[in-house]
Amino acid sequence: MLALKYSDFLFEAGTDEAGRGCLAGPVTAAAVILPEDFKLDLLNDSKQLSEKTREKLKPTIEAMAVSFAVTHLDHQVIDEINILNASIKAMQECIIKLNPTPNYIIVDGNRFKAINDIPFSTIVKGDGKYLSIAAASVLAKTYRDDYMNKIHEEFPMYNWKKNKGYPTIEHREAIRKYGVTKYHRMSFRLLPEQLKLEL
Repeated sequence: MLALKYSDFLFEAGTDEAGRGCLAGPVTAAAVILPEDFKLDLLNDSKQLSEKTREKLKPTIEAMAVSFAVTHLDHQVIDEINILNASIKAMQECIIKLNPTPNYIIVDGNRFKAINDIPFSTIVKGDGKYLSIAAASVLAKTYRDDYMNKIHEEFPMYNWKKNKGYPTIEHREAIRKYGVTKYHRMSFRLLPEQLKLEL
């Protein structure tokens, strides 16, 4: 069973991101403040849920949340400040958008930087422990998947509809064959042989 709260504060926000390990597309974060009486049986870490279940949970989470926010940071920001900083920045931007302002933040993972002096805790595998982080993980994943499905229409040969920009064999083959798009992260190792120098 996932716990509702980590702290004793009234407005505790959980935050998480999706798309950190992808070769293309944005890193997407979400932050959620849940009400004290929140219950949602199917809710879990988004990686444990099917796409269908995530899609089903998304409107319910949004309807039940005290407040929620989602932020996409694109490949240009990722290339400029690196993926870890971009992930943190996306989560911070979500926190700023929440109304009411949270009194406490719980973050999935082990890295975060304070925002507006709000106290926080980082929780490894937090999306499998706390409902607000699990809810944020579902929103981040579903919003990012929608984004990838849209840009798939523009560049169908990479099959982002299916791989969502992750480094699958198929995605790498498409990069090899067609090169990169404006959505690819140029600071990432897009192909394994990028390490070899042409002599």
